[in-house]
Amino acid sequence: MDGDDAMKKKDDDASMEEDAFAGVEVPKWRDQITVRGLVVSFAMGSLFCLTIQKLLLTTGIIPGFNMAAGLIGFFLVKTWNKLLEKVGVVTKPFTRQENTVIQTCVIACCGIAVSGGFGTYIIAMDERSRNQSGPTDFRPNGPSSVKNPQLTWLYAFIITVSFVGLFSVVPLRRIMIIDYKLPYPSGTATAVLINSFHTPKDENKAKKQIKILGKYFTISFLWSFFKWFYSGDGDCGFGNFPILGLKAQENGAIFNVLQAFIAMALILGDGLYNLLKILAVTIIAFYKQQKKKQMATLPLSHDKPEEALPPLEAQRNEIFMKDRVPLWFAASGYTALAAISMGVIPKLFPSAKWYYILISYLIAPVMGFCNAYGCGLTDCSLVSTYGKIGIFIFAAWAGQDGGVLAGLALCGVMMIIVQTASDLMQDFKTGYLTLSSPRSMFAGQILGTLMGCILAPLTFWLFWVAFDVGISKEYQTPYAVVYREMALLGIGGVSTLPKHCLSLSCGFFAFSLLTNFIKDLLPKKVSMYIPIPMAMAIPFFIGPYFGIDMALGSLVNAVWGRLNKREADLLGPAVASGLICGDGIWTLPAAVLALAKVNPSICMAFLFRGQAAKLSG
Repeated sequence: MDGDDAMKKKDDDASMEEDAFAGVEVPKWRDQITVRGLVVSFAMGSLFCLTIQKLLLTTGIIPGFNMAAGLIGFFLVKTWNKLLEKVGVVTKPFTRQENTVIQTCVIACCGIAVSGGFGTYIIAMDERSRNQSGPTDFRPNGPSSVKNPQLTWLYAFIITVSFVGLFSVVPLRRIMIIDYKLPYPSGTATAVLINSFHTPKDENKAKKQIKILGKYFTISFLWSFFKWFYSGDGDCGFGNFPILGLKAQENGAIFNVLQAFIAMALILGDGLYNLLKILAVTIIAFYKQQKKKQMATLPLSHDKPEEALPPLEAQRNEIFMKDRVPLWFAASGYTALAAISMGVIPKLFPSAKWYYILISYLIAPVMGFCNAYGCGLTDCSLVSTYGKIGIFIFAAWAGQDGGVLAGLALCGVMMIIVQTASDLMQDFKTGYLTLSSPRSMFAGQILGTLMGCILAPLTFWLFWVAFDVGISKEYQTPYAVVYREMALLGIGGVSTLPKHCLSLSCGFFAFSLLTNFIKDLLPKKVSMYIPIPMAMAIPFFIGPYFGIDMALGSLVNAVWGRLNKREADLLGPAVASGLICGDGIWTLPAAVLALAKVNPSICMAFLFRGQAAKLSG
């Protein structure tokens, strides 16, 4: 089947799926936002924020939550309705539009937790990261470059900058969704999932996915409890399971610097390659689109009447453009919030001058557009790459006196705006395919962002006061030191680096570029076995066990896909969602127990035979 046939089959399948909703009235945009939906969104936002904070502070790798939000939202509201029906309370029908708004609220909330810097630039400002970033006698790493987390300034910073990104690319939604027809794979997959849940013929499929979600949620929760129960202080617990000697050196200031820059070289090489790749794809796609428009204006093109849009596409376009957000509203909102930021952020970070903020708000929409466009084409978001660009620019601009904090703070501004832009367009694509009003989607984004501004700092603070973040083996915040080293590099240059550090970094940077290039050249059935440089960099910070975990998970997923690809595609997101959420929700009781000074009951240690013989002898 060639590309045109595949696209036609996809359109036919979508039309057949939409036929099941024939005669079902699309609710008004206000009716798509419900009290139960907001309550469920807040509950899910709390759960996901806990999960995200744990991942940020341990591995630094955050999976996509779009499909999980749609799946769990459906499960919770259906459970809500059944409980009320049992006590004789009549409930409103649960529509796919309401499900989409819930998913939008949750993803907006998660976006604040991810881009809020709680595992990256915020932690990179604190004293613990300062102490881990190398000797202070030759680097501007003194007290003026430290700002320890406090709940007051965290709330002030997050609330000030989080809403700006919502207004940056709203006027471009028609270009992205209707004109260019960008696929936004995650948004499209989430829409297909939500549509299948609310299609009567797919009720059994939805029930099966929910049952799988609950099963693996329970398994993951019990396993997390088990790991806590059989652990304790010192060299105890599953975190110290023998890994066949694959243990990286963990001490020595010089080695820590080399470790950070080698990993950073791998990450930057991966990010730069994908950035250039996305820019190239974007330019080619834009050129083809403009060429197609020019051809449409030639006299020859008027020989044939313009083809009418398919009924389903026409209906989606009509609803998508009906309740649009006015351009003047988006422009006014962006300008007003940018002005507020220019007044607030310099109060929090004196080295971040008001004109730094102005420049960042002038260039951030451009980066946000590039990221949203590239994400629509490839489903790859390069938020951290744009943030690192901000670090270098503003750290170098501020110089030795305050450059670290200025670079990290402006990195945060850039990351939040760019993250919001891509998340917003992903959700708009979901709303477009579920016939949800863009006005309800935008309102959901605002409400979800508000939830994130409340929940993200609070859940981070729970970890901060309950655990030794940045010190303990479990909560090492692997990216914090990287971000601080990048800020130091931006203001101090490369002359202060350890011997051979630059050569090693250049070598690993080139290796990262070459690996990505080879992956793109080879067929997918071969390239899928080549590791991703970004993932290869993580064990430099948290140990090789992470690579083993990832390898085992990938192996299970690959075998499942070979045995039953349809079932793996259908139930894979449910299994992943259950495992992620079950593990994440245990962090709440674990944090409460830690605050109450309750230690695990049993200390389990893993020893090699020789070590055990010495102890027993």
